[in-house]
Amino acid sequence: MSPSPSAVTVLLVEDDAVEVMAVERAFKKKKIANPVVVAKDGIEALAILRAEDGRAPLQRPFLILLDLNMPRMNGIEFLHQIRSDDQLSNTVVFVLTTSKADEDRTAAYREHVAGYIVKANVGNDFVEVITLLDAYWRIVELP
Repeated sequence: MSPSPSAVTVLLVEDDAVEVMAVERAFKKKKIANPVVVAKDGIEALAILRAEDGRAPLQRPFLILLDLNMPRMNGIEFLHQIRSDDQLSNTVVFVLTTSKADEDRTAAYREHVAGYIVKANVGNDFVEVITLLDAYWRIVELP
């Protein structure tokens, strides 16, 4: 029996506080109560996923919303790290970025992302993105 959709945790890997607030507002607007855990960059996200630095492990099922342009470790570097980690390699990741560059899109899909969403196509209202994710985790069986 698969877990209920409400049991899916979202790890939002985003360094822009305004974007984080926009995503959180969209969750509230859609009345989605799924937990959202925020990491400011790829290094912090890996520490959360690997339960490092005394952190509690992130319980499955979860999915990741990933920005590409971040300090310390960017999104493509982060994707490479999780895809080479036996414990994290099957993690569902959606890229949510400002980058329209073909090389970024190609690099992300090479790392097996579930989707590539350009923020400019969404605007400041992330409700459509959250609606998509809500439908996704209700229909798709997550690892």
